[in-house]
Amino acid sequence: MTFLGFGQVGQEFPYMEGESLTNQVINIPKDVAGKYTLIGLAYSKKSENYLQTWFEPTYNQFIYKPDKPSLFGGNYDVNVYFIPMFTGAKRPAYKSVMKKIQKTIDPKLQPHVLFYKGELKSYKKALNFKGKDVPYFFVLDESGKIIYATSGRYTDTKMREITDKVEDSWN
Repeated sequence: MTFLGFGQVGQEFPYMEGESLTNQVINIPKDVAGKYTLIGLAYSKKSENYLQTWFEPTYNQFIYKPDKPSLFGGNYDVNVYFIPMFTGAKRPAYKSVMKKIQKTIDPKLQPHVLFYKGELKSYKKALNFKGKDVPYFFVLDESGKIIYATSGRYTDTKMREITDKVEDSWN
């Protein structure tokens, strides 16, 4: 398994407020309670590029709902949020970057991209961030507790581990 550190697994995800590209404010973990949730966080340009490698496969695995029920996909009821973090000197760019991204990102993904603006230090500590150039991913259970953590660019193995965690919860 690709655990970042056992410190955050089993702990509640720290409170975070973000604004979606559809201008909806989401408070995690409060607004995601009752459902499993996959969260991807990035706080540097390089990590945002790696975060984007997750968009299509995550959409196909957890967000896309086929017209007819399928044996092989679209059967998950999971919250998914990709969160670029605007901290420090990047905070003033929040709104302008958000407007630019709204014009370029697929409308189907827009409700799943949250922009966070604020401090970083408490998240680095609580979530065990080891470096700024990789995105971090967390699977939360229905109560907001972290049950799985990984980092880096997308791989099929990481997606399989995430999917296994979600499926284990249903058994």
